[in-house]
Amino acid sequence: MFTGIVEATGKVVSFEEKKAAWLLKLSVGQFIADSLKQGDSLACNGCCLTVVGKDLNTLSFELLEETIRLTDFEGISNGALVNLERPLAAGARLGGHFVTGHIDERSRVLEFSQKGKNVYLRIAVGSEFRKYCVYKGSIAIDGISLTIADAIDDYVGVWLIPHTLEVTNLCECAVGKYVNVEYDILAKYAEKVASGNREKSPYQP
Repeated sequence: MFTGIVEATGKVVSFEEKKAAWLLKLSVGQFIADSLKQGDSLACNGCCLTVVGKDLNTLSFELLEETIRLTDFEGISNGALVNLERPLAAGARLGGHFVTGHIDERSRVLEFSQKGKNVYLRIAVGSEFRKYCVYKGSIAIDGISLTIADAIDDYVGVWLIPHTLEVTNLCECAVGKYVNVEYDILAKYAEKVASGNREKSPYQP
């Protein structure tokens, strides 16, 4: 479980397709590296990944096809910034909102513009997820807990404070770029309880 409060950014060292999975290597700060060991979880651009290797301040992660399909890691370039957050510790302050690290979709940036002293980010939203987007509700974009300012038809808009631009990878944002999006898990549970729908794994008969 995460909160969407980014602790640091790492840089992509390499991203290669291997026989069994894709291997992502990130250069991270020492305080991140020192606090993690093999088998631990780390939210990378909002996606919960497992540390499979560690070499000083470089962490390695394995990504499967499902992860590639749903995230912005496909085609990511060396040197790109990646938002990092360690799992929420028991008893810690919840500064953002409940974020699971399970990406719902990869969304395209429709607008990234300066409006007076403010920066406005607008992203596309798939039709099946629009019901989870409400004015002043929460959304995680590349692992960043943000407040929805606009939820109209097929897009969501958020305002970004200077601090967010300084400490996250949104400083590299641009129209046409893809970002990882996780919609509010509490809204999903509320919908399920209210509807009474019973879902099962697609692998069950």
